[in-house]
Amino acid sequence: MNKNSKIYVAGHAGLVGSAIVRKLQNNGFKNLLLRSRSELDLGSQSKVRSFFKQERPDFVFLAAAKVGGIHANNTYPAEFIYDNLMIEANVIDASYKNEVQRLLFLGSSCIYPRAVEQPMREDALLTGGLEPTNEPYAIAKIAGIKLCESYNRQYGTDYRSVMPTNLYGPGDNFHPENSHVIPALIRRFHEAKIKGEAQVTVWGSGKPMREFLHVDDMASGCLHIMQLEKTTYQANTNHMLSHINIGTGKDCTIGEMAETIKNVVGFEGKLIFDTSKPDGTRRKLMDVSRINSMGWKAVITLEKGLKSTYNWFLETHEKRL
Repeated sequence: MNKNSKIYVAGHAGLVGSAIVRKLQNNGFKNLLLRSRSELDLGSQSKVRSFFKQERPDFVFLAAAKVGGIHANNTYPAEFIYDNLMIEANVIDASYKNEVQRLLFLGSSCIYPRAVEQPMREDALLTGGLEPTNEPYAIAKIAGIKLCESYNRQYGTDYRSVMPTNLYGPGDNFHPENSHVIPALIRRFHEAKIKGEAQVTVWGSGKPMREFLHVDDMASGCLHIMQLEKTTYQANTNHMLSHINIGTGKDCTIGEMAETIKNVVGFEGKLIFDTSKPDGTRRKLMDVSRINSMGWKAVITLEKGLKSTYNWFLETHEKRL
């Protein structure tokens, strides 16, 4: 990519898409194509084809997706598989038909089998059953990877896929019921501090281990992969196994993460673990040796990342509480 390349970021208003836009702008890329959901329905094949035919982007970051937590995935499985299949199929096919030079598809670590060996390597894909609660979403993301690979094999396109670990950072969802663990705990500790409460309770024992990647590191990794020469990318992947994990390669316990958030927020009460609640999977860690060998590593520590996320929360959410 050069500074004048026309770059379309699908899903630019989301957690990952907005971070990619920030990273591109900070690196001097000015010619960005951005369309809100109301301006462009990515589930409509005709509208997507018309947009690509008119705008003719050079590069595409496909970060748009229907996302949600366990409750949403269990309640709307048909929508999670249908909407995501339509979005990726429409964008990938329109990219081919309008000669996009390169596309980057963003997936999810949930593509890997439920009982997968840790850390999760790229070649674990399709070696076992998926987690039932988000299987429809995972199937759609696997289909996105295979769409990219199939167009590459048949048409010689240059479409790439990255699979991030658990993400957090500015732009996250801090809803009290529907947010993921880090934004949920940031809000909970903040509200407890403001109200002068004596303790904050976290579900489970605090012993399960998780990997967390700041979304700005994720954006950095995406830009790095997108800018690699085609020969370099192909030399480090396989045409039938082309996706790349993006993560820190390090994990911590939920208890350690909660304690760090407690300190960042400045809550002085007690941290209690409710062991009557389920722990979930004992460990989820990405093997990032492939992307590390391609010249990229995460640089934002958990403490530094949590501080920037909390500051963003204060700037954008505190007045609404």
